[in-house]
Amino acid sequence: MPTIQIDFEDFQKLLGIKLPKESDELNEILSYVKGEVTLFDGQEVHIEIKDSNRPDLLHVEGLARALRGFLGFEKGLKKYLVIGDSDVKVNVDSRLNNIRPYIACAVVKDVKLNDTIIRQAMHLQDKLDQTYGRRRQRASIGLYNFNLIAPPLHYGVAKPSEASFVPLGFEEKMTLKEILEKHPKGIEYGDIVRRHAVWPILKDSEGKILSFPPIINSNDLGKITENVHEVLIEVTGTVHKTVLNTLTTVAVSLADRGGQVYSAASLYPYAELKKVVAPQLKTQTMQLDTNLVNKVLGFDLKPKETVDLLQKARFGVEKVSENSVTVEIPCYRMDIMHPVDIIEDIAIAYGYNNIKPRWPQLPTIGYTSSQKHFNDLVREIMIGLGFQETLTFTMSNPETLFYKMNLKAEKVVEISNPKMMTFTCLRNWLLPSLIEFLSHNTHVEYPQKVFETGVATVFDKKEENRTKDTRKLACTIIHANANFTEIKAILDALFLNLGLKYSIRESKHKSFIEGRVGKILVKDREVGVIGEIHPKVLEAWKLENPVSAFEIDLEEILNMP
Repeated sequence: MPTIQIDFEDFQKLLGIKLPKESDELNEILSYVKGEVTLFDGQEVHIEIKDSNRPDLLHVEGLARALRGFLGFEKGLKKYLVIGDSDVKVNVDSRLNNIRPYIACAVVKDVKLNDTIIRQAMHLQDKLDQTYGRRRQRASIGLYNFNLIAPPLHYGVAKPSEASFVPLGFEEKMTLKEILEKHPKGIEYGDIVRRHAVWPILKDSEGKILSFPPIINSNDLGKITENVHEVLIEVTGTVHKTVLNTLTTVAVSLADRGGQVYSAASLYPYAELKKVVAPQLKTQTMQLDTNLVNKVLGFDLKPKETVDLLQKARFGVEKVSENSVTVEIPCYRMDIMHPVDIIEDIAIAYGYNNIKPRWPQLPTIGYTSSQKHFNDLVREIMIGLGFQETLTFTMSNPETLFYKMNLKAEKVVEISNPKMMTFTCLRNWLLPSLIEFLSHNTHVEYPQKVFETGVATVFDKKEENRTKDTRKLACTIIHANANFTEIKAILDALFLNLGLKYSIRESKHKSFIEGRVGKILVKDREVGVIGEIHPKVLEAWKLENPVSAFEIDLEEILNMP
């Protein structure tokens, strides 16, 4: 969960009250925003925000904005307006389409900065980059002294050794390549751009470099001091919605400091995108069924009570009828996607401690599901046959699932923002996990007999999310004489103990040796595969002994009529 650092005196000024200095008392107030004090030295307070879906709470202005509503100092929606057009236009180079395609800008004028506000802005910039921006992969932020910039801007590309400027915090000019090698931010985030032949760069009309997104700003134009009263905000990234939302969050935080927000236009050369004016501070509306509120929360709220709680949570109310409320959602609330999200805020405004506890109205009796019972039976049989059970990760990567298994890549459920290259998708079968396990245990005495009953994720159009988790059994034997006959004997024993009949039909599978592989059939339905692992697979995993294996779909068998 993200932890933010805020100046305690500044926090009190924004709230307009004297806050308690005892952590327990302060936590009672912060509970409205799912916050908890982790460190307080009397001057700076560190607050862990439990709701990672609320980027608007990752800065002191957002915390104060929300708490002033919950504490009763303000009521209803706080609207933010774009005062006018800043006449800033950003021309985007078409070569950025596959590198870092999106940019959004805004100008905030008449903002009064001091050392505390600047530090808070830097904290917000860093926290958004790390969390909502996924370590600058999806979005990163730059702040500049607008008075030193000559619009229009050009968001283009440069070769690693072609452009040079003085990066923020340094005094000497460096090329883009040198920045990645020597600057702390270049070392930390360089992998985002290093794989490309050309790298993003932002310039003004006079050719002055503003920044090398998403790495570092220019020390000349990207240094914010107390004398700066007009700030250019720039956000670049790979996800357009994230870029726009990030710009909104930063813009409204400076607006809370008295700044006036002016828009800028991004001019794109892409077929699907041409011109986008930002920031987009318009509110959205959503119909809220008051009966649904009472059903979910177990309350008996009248429409007026629902409206009061909505306004306490800083929502606007446009229209109220007997059974519904038209809720106006603030521009900075990117987390509101469903009426239930609003209902949660109603519960918070009502006060969790004010909800009367009650015992469940229906008795429940626990029992073992048929799936769990069947899975335990299979595990018991495999252990009785002399196999050792393993437990491997459900996450994997295409190299493990396909390339090392001598297969062409198939469509799998991928992770949108993987943290490790070894865990980029969900596995769709178990055998690769067991083969990988054997490759890590070549120092252990042979024979080795291992199995796993685990979950694989496959695509299924009938399911709501188009995917389905299915439990499978995979089994491998490795030693100098491992062969098809041996592994088939294990399969015979397994089905005999399960009281099922099966058959094997010869087939082809590139992970297995041709002529020594077959489909496993139960009631003429394919439930798995059995055979001797192909030498190319053994070579890829650096295994020097033959491996025989099978994998079967346990749920397919269990659900048979």
